Amino acid sequence: MSADARANRAQAVTEPTMEKAVRPQRSRTNTANIDRTITHPGAVAINVQGAYIDDEDPPSPSSGPSLVAHHETKDIRLPNHKAVVSHIAVDIGGSLAKLVYFSRELNSPELGGRLNFVNFETDQIDSCLDFMKQLKVQQQRLNGSRPSELCIMATGGGAYKYYDKMKEVLGVEVLREDEMECLITGLDFFITEIPSEVFTYNETDPMHFAEARSDIYPYLLVNIGSGVSMIKVSGPTQFQRIGGTSLGGGTLWGLLSLLTGARTFDEMLGMADRGDNTEVDMLVGDIYGTDYTKIGLKSTTIASSFGKVFKMKKQAEQDAEDGGGLANGDREQAKEINGGPKVDRGLGGGFKGEDVSRSLLYAVSNNIGQIAYLQSEKHKLSNIYFGGSFIRGHRQTINTLSYAIKFWSQGEKKAYFLRHEGYLGSVGAFLKRQPRNWGRRNSFEEEMPFWSKGKEAEGVGGARTGAGI
Repeated sequence: MSADARANRAQAVTEPTMEKAVRPQRSRTNTANIDRTITHPGAVAINVQGAYIDDEDPPSPSSGPSLVAHHETKDIRLPNHKAVVSHIAVDIGGSLAKLVYFSRELNSPELGGRLNFVNFETDQIDSCLDFMKQLKVQQQRLNGSRPSELCIMATGGGAYKYYDKMKEVLGVEVLREDEMECLITGLDFFITEIPSEVFTYNETDPMHFAEARSDIYPYLLVNIGSGVSMIKVSGPTQFQRIGGTSLGGGTLWGLLSLLTGARTFDEMLGMADRGDNTEVDMLVGDIYGTDYTKIGLKSTTIASSFGKVFKMKKQAEQDAEDGGGLANGDREQAKEINGGPKVDRGLGGGFKGEDVSRSLLYAVSNNIGQIAYLQSEKHKLSNIYFGGSFIRGHRQTINTLSYAIKFWSQGEKKAYFLRHEGYLGSVGAFLKRQPRNWGRRNSFEEEMPFWSKGKEAEGVGGARTGAGI
């Protein structure tokens, strides 16, 4: 698979049935089903009567941009949406650019269409812009509008960094939306509108879906991207960033790119799946020889991330010196200094990249989980939602974050996850210019949302909502 194909991800869907809507699946315990469910977010059919997720695999999409992109199996399906949609949304972060766009169901007697999801590594922003340019060309066929009517709803830091470049390359209107507002808008929509979207996770009940509901405030959003932001949300437009940490997805990505041969984040997560962190982490059992029951620590609890590395590395160096050899690739390094070719030495001390990947994933995730708990305790918040592209539907990450919240709160607080966790900002930006009758509940407006105003919505115009969206 090419670099562009690995950098881009999309999802596709088939028409759901009402039978599945009245019998939603509330929990998943089979390992294969869990993996399939959380790595493929699912299809959400949205209309004023209700919304549900279709888990059926559709045929490969035959429409859309012809540029190279990796299409997953599921999109958000909008079977009852009739209005023209002439905008696309992009959330450009430090590591990934997440794109959401609408397309009609071509060659189908059914009305409606689907929301498509694609992501690009931000350092391949030119590929992202080429993809958006192709969308502009195909706008009339995809959505029934003219290419000149296309509008870009942009959020994230890249909405400012690449603003001029987007306008120059695409030649369309670019509206910048506040990143935090878009995150909250997107999350509120998924929590209140979409059954089988939000779930809890633990070892005894691996995946249990939470009911879609409207009484959601207050809550804590922990958005994990390159860095981590923690946001207290008290209402649809009432939120405050109360903390965060610089040790996030970018930390894991950066360190593992230095320590292993992995080239993409997905490769790093795959290595973590195969690794054994006990080869590099110091456990409670390594110190006490057993559980430390007095303070509630199991022998398998990590006492020190990478705690075994120094001792084992030092021993390896001593053994090499005693044997008259050079340790940790020093011989190859000397050749490089003298003008020889560079050699890929791998990890020193005999450590495997897979073990290091798993250890570092646990270290970053545990740190985020503990900080999230402390912030929730300080601000008296019981419900904690984890979002952002760091999670990637990865079970180890989800389980670690969930366990951290349960452990530190002694089960008093709940950690929630989402099947579309990486697209909160881009969906929020998309909804900033939404059509009438978009949802069912008052999720986004202080008084009355656009989609519940009936005929009054027809008079809403301007750059944000115009009638011809």
